[in-house]
Amino acid sequence: MTMLDDILSLPDQLRWGVGHDIAPLRSDGPIVLLGMGGSAMAATIGMLASTPRVPMIVHRGYGLPAWATEGGVSVLAVSYSGNTEEVLSGVDQAISAGLDVAVVASGGRLGEIAVDGDLPYVEVPGGLQPRAGVGYQTAAVTVMLGAGAHISSADAALSEAADVVDRLLGGGSGGAVQLGRDLATGLEDRTAVIYGGRGIGSTAAYRWKTQINENAKLPAFAGAVPEMNHNELEGWQPGSSDPFGVIYLRDSADHPSVARRLDLSGTVLSGKVRRVGDVHSTGDGPLARFFSLAVVGDVASVAMAEAAGVDPTPVETLEAFKIMLAKGAP
Repeated sequence: MTMLDDILSLPDQLRWGVGHDIAPLRSDGPIVLLGMGGSAMAATIGMLASTPRVPMIVHRGYGLPAWATEGGVSVLAVSYSGNTEEVLSGVDQAISAGLDVAVVASGGRLGEIAVDGDLPYVEVPGGLQPRAGVGYQTAAVTVMLGAGAHISSADAALSEAADVVDRLLGGGSGGAVQLGRDLATGLEDRTAVIYGGRGIGSTAAYRWKTQINENAKLPAFAGAVPEMNHNELEGWQPGSSDPFGVIYLRDSADHPSVARRLDLSGTVLSGKVRRVGDVHSTGDGPLARFFSLAVVGDVASVAMAEAAGVDPTPVETLEAFKIMLAKGAP
């Protein structure tokens, strides 16, 4: 399968999570979600879809936050391969501290730990690049949080997201595919900068950035409004901004002040940097709205790879770096 095939499988990946019956993650204290890369993205999407009954954070790094070893904290470890060393280090620390741990993985060492320790565990289908399996991982995180009553109607949320994405992709000829390809054309010979409102928009913007990094093998940058209005906005000046192209992601549930700031940011940047286009979310729930924004970037990143004549699937630089780490190379 190609990377585009993997993108087109996203609705089925999301539907895969419907109907799971799993042991719930403890629901009466803070939750730390562990993940890196595409797995951290899935954890973040799941957190966005949750109801704020307890504090939740996504920890992208080694070990656990210093405060998290206190009693009452639960840990949800997400690693597609099951072998992510940062996640494993956090799980080791959590188990040593006697914390409740749940797991999302396709197997690997993390899967072994879950089975041996009889931990709540959702095993996702393997064989994909982690970023291409974001639907499976998001579905697993959603049902895990839903089992603990942190997401209401998890099955309905996944089904709506799958239906929305299915319609947008249209089997390869839908609106999201055409828009993604058009935006990729607009970014030709330019470095992408993607802005979205804090929450769903900025998380989708970061997904765009990492998809362009890994699929098109190009640098890209993402920012969040309102934060960028307090610093980054000043950095855009005529002339120095010529090599860049800006895309704005607009969520229907953006705070009214954030929506106005996105409008005004575009006005301020007019004539300073090329505005490549805007993408507007569709759907009711947060999962549907997120993926309606993100899937356009998924397609755009593959179209950018095609235009550059590169295979979007392998990540040779990342794999070489992992080998260096394993060998202890400086």
